[in-house]
Amino acid sequence: MDIVFFRDYCLQKPGVAEDTPFGPDTLVFKVGGKLFALIDIEKFESVNLKCDPERAVELREQYEGIVPGYHMNKKHWNTVSFGGAVQDPLILELVDHSYELVFNSLPKKQQNDIIG
Repeated sequence: MDIVFFRDYCLQKPGVAEDTPFGPDTLVFKVGGKLFALIDIEKFESVNLKCDPERAVELREQYEGIVPGYHMNKKHWNTVSFGGAVQDPLILELVDHSYELVFNSLPKKQQNDIIG
């Protein structure tokens, strides 16, 4: 997976916007104004993704390429490595999971506005 594919995958989800609020090297994907994915544009070595706390612990135990979220709330965020440490299908599944967690936390009216 490369950054172009990853970016396109995130942007195809309903209501997603991208931004660089932490500087030009960190690309952030949001839904409803709330973060669900952060990546380093230059290095593209890993992504921070929101995760259900229980599942986060299970994933960290199962995959050495999944660790508590770097510079994030360690209970709710994982840092997931690219480049073979974690296979691409699982990374995309975790992107979906992160998006769904954030989307489902939005008020119903905002959810309805996003999905039309």
